[in-house]
Amino acid sequence: MATGTEHFDAIIVGAGQAGPPLAGRLTAAGHTVAVIERKLVGGTCVNYGCIPTKTMVASAHAAQTARRGAEYGVGTGDVAVDMTKVKARKDKVMTDDRNGVESWLEGMDNCTLIYGHARFEDPHTIRVGDRLLHGEKIFLNVGGRAVVPDMPGLDEIDYMTNVGILELDTLPEHLVIVGGSYIGLEFAQMYRRFGARVTVIERGPRLTSREDEDVSAAIKEILENEGIAVELNANSISFNKRDNGFEVTPRAAVDPITGSHLLIAVGRRPNTDELGLEKAGVQTDERGHIVVDDHCRTNVDHIWAMGDCNGRGAFTHTSYNDFEIVAANLLDNDPRRISDRVPTYALYIDPPLGRAGMTVDQVRKSGRKALVGKRPMTRVGRAVEKGETQGFMKVVVDADTKEILGAAILGVGGDEVIHSILDVMSAKDPYTAISRTMHIHPTVSELVPTMLQEMTPLDQG
Repeated sequence: MATGTEHFDAIIVGAGQAGPPLAGRLTAAGHTVAVIERKLVGGTCVNYGCIPTKTMVASAHAAQTARRGAEYGVGTGDVAVDMTKVKARKDKVMTDDRNGVESWLEGMDNCTLIYGHARFEDPHTIRVGDRLLHGEKIFLNVGGRAVVPDMPGLDEIDYMTNVGILELDTLPEHLVIVGGSYIGLEFAQMYRRFGARVTVIERGPRLTSREDEDVSAAIKEILENEGIAVELNANSISFNKRDNGFEVTPRAAVDPITGSHLLIAVGRRPNTDELGLEKAGVQTDERGHIVVDDHCRTNVDHIWAMGDCNGRGAFTHTSYNDFEIVAANLLDNDPRRISDRVPTYALYIDPPLGRAGMTVDQVRKSGRKALVGKRPMTRVGRAVEKGETQGFMKVVVDADTKEILGAAILGVGGDEVIHSILDVMSAKDPYTAISRTMHIHPTVSELVPTMLQEMTPLDQG
């Protein structure tokens, strides 16, 4: 072993959502820990994802509510959005969060926080600049980054990813977004509400392709109702530079669209390509994700991978749950597993979409006998009272076992209401655990039992 090598019981590469809490658990158990961070403590969520974007979504919602004041009998006058103040608010929330995690790590007994890029020298040794670190156990929490596809003319113009767009402190004249999934749609609605002209260009036949078609159609309608232009089936996207921006042609025989700012939001890739994983013998799949078992352990016994880089979830909550699974197995003799969790996530347009489990289409393709229930938000009293009646709620249940297989709640409070369904799914209780429960009136949640009482057999066609 090289002279001058520093020894630790554990090395954690990446200070995202799984790394810092694991450092807390390991140090509390008496282990010495090194946490290595290439750039910013907090990872994607704190710096480029959930925290800053949802802060800006809140500003956009405030602007939209003010514009609608007359509908509620409130006179607001003209609404002006100050993008400098929007960005300043976002920056403060984000930096406060990051500073909190950073201070926690820096003040943690038996924890050494090291800034720099980590690369394996061998299965137990990691180099960071001139330092060599030896770890008995190594945990990778290296996250992911935006994919930038090869599109004709793209390399000749300025474009932003989810990172760069957060630095804007002025309003784009015309924001063009390539990508009709979660990141793209949240920025689309947000900037439309700030006052920009917005066009979304999606390669596929519909937005949010992982959702059922009725959900995708409702999302498209919500966005178009706010004046967002949507271009689907854009199968040959190309760009041309112009003096004050660019032109984008979504497909052949279509007039080009002139834009001032461009956001590329077509997907993510794991940050596993510059870690020297081959020197550690760590296996990756064809997309670069680190292959892990049900306990987040790689093919190398003393190395684990958590969060976006393991391909088992691409959300803050899946990353944090990975930490909980690793800590439970290592420190608590509690055999928690990735396969025990119910897939769940949300899309934070307004109104939001809360999702849990399978889509109706996935259930139909599985061939199992099922029941489905659906209720429009126009028939939810609380939504009517709030003046927010867009969307619907939908649930699918196994007809034999009575277990809930999946649900989608697109509507006011959908990101919160989904949890009553998620908890019952996780407990593997029958749907009657909700359908026979008395809920509070007036809420959005009170219509979940009603929906479950009105289910019909799923058409297998």
